Amino acid sequence: MADKNTTEIEEKLLVKRLQDPKTCRKAFEEVIGKYSESLYWQIRRMVQSHDDAADILQNVFMKAWSSIDQFRGAAKISTWLHKIAINESITHLDQQRKRQASAIDDPDSHLSDMIESDQHIDGDELAKKFRKAIAMLPEKQRLVFNMRYFDEMPYEQISNILGTSVGALKASYHLAAKKIQQYFEDLD
Repeated sequence: MADKNTTEIEEKLLVKRLQDPKTCRKAFEEVIGKYSESLYWQIRRMVQSHDDAADILQNVFMKAWSSIDQFRGAAKISTWLHKIAINESITHLDQQRKRQASAIDDPDSHLSDMIESDQHIDGDELAKKFRKAIAMLPEKQRLVFNMRYFDEMPYEQISNILGTSVGALKASYHLAAKKIQQYFEDLD
């Protein structure tokens, strides 16, 4: 339990430093260092493109910085940042769909194509097929699956980020897992 208490104390101290104009900039640099990697991978799993994920991550931190004076610590810093990252990723995907809607019949197929052509990810064929199966999920299921499977987030934290009940999240995850399983069965 000491680890959880220590983490909670560190979080509260960091929030206090973020709220103090004298220490805010340095504290925010710590936030960037602490959360960049996990946010990047959350975004990357949603948008697939390394370049897009890097751009979105930068936008996330710009939005967080511009609204730092409104952050009061009611939610954990990680929850607040993940929520911004998800919203930015969804906005990006929506804009991308609009741009591609007239170009192709299936606007979500670009995610699968990007997996094939991605030079930033090394992986065997099975890993690519797994990523393709995830990319074919509806957006909400893909989001819940990624957060639970890859980030190992508890349903309660996902619920706080997405504003969805734990029961609905469990159902979304279960459906996503079934669709991924079906994808692999159909390949055989």
